[in-house]
Amino acid sequence: MTDDSASRENLQRILQSPSYRVAYKDVAFLASPELRAARMELELLKTELTLKREGIESTIVVFGSTQICEPAEAQRRVDRARANLNERPDDVRRRRAVARAERIAAKSQYYDLAREFGRLVSSQCQIKGKCNYVIVTGGGPGIMEAANRGAFDVGAKSIGLNIRLPKEQAPNPYITPELCFQFHYFAIRKLHFLLRAKALVVFPGGFGTLDELFDALTLRQTGRMQDIPIIIIGRKYWENTVHFPFLADEGTVDDEDLDLFRFADTPEEAWKAIQEFHRE
Repeated sequence: MTDDSASRENLQRILQSPSYRVAYKDVAFLASPELRAARMELELLKTELTLKREGIESTIVVFGSTQICEPAEAQRRVDRARANLNERPDDVRRRRAVARAERIAAKSQYYDLAREFGRLVSSQCQIKGKCNYVIVTGGGPGIMEAANRGAFDVGAKSIGLNIRLPKEQAPNPYITPELCFQFHYFAIRKLHFLLRAKALVVFPGGFGTLDELFDALTLRQTGRMQDIPIIIIGRKYWENTVHFPFLADEGTVDDEDLDLFRFADTPEEAWKAIQEFHRE
């Protein structure tokens, strides 16, 4: 090989080398463990700048289960589970599946309540070009879908903060496209939930909902975030899930900490509590 051909071949290797790529176009470099801090900053800034550009002034956060669907779909799931059980009546797992489907169906009313809440707030707050009290959810199915759908029903904007997960990572179809975000880091996503929040409304849910509820309660308890009302929908469900008075009785939280949240049973009651809080 001549010097010329060797140098041309080497030049091609140079141009194809990852080291020669412009840093912001080098996906492998940006995905390296050492760039975690930069990736977190990008997730923070991308959402922050977009919300400012879209004129989002304040939000109401809605949390709840991904599993709670609208009543008609819940009944279809019950019917399918019962049909599967009829094929193998002695199958313990299929009996369990029927019981679980029936419990979800019993809670499907909360889908309708979350949808009505999103509709109620959005129709009253997004007027004359203002973007106040914009509904923000985790962007997934279930209760999150219902709240986004309520805003969609009245032609209002709503936000979805989706997270990359093995399951349930697709956004629901009712989020405003320009306000749908995908996160890798839970911490940055949680930050964006609360930065502009004027209220937190929590419907029945599982581990994720509990995590988000207690994160907000801890921040309120320690004065690390703005004062907002935390409204818990579904007293019976939540009193069976978490025995809040027990914590105060045991001395592990102050009696006053139980005032950080309140229960509500209807969208109207929740919205009235939010309005009263901010008037005070």
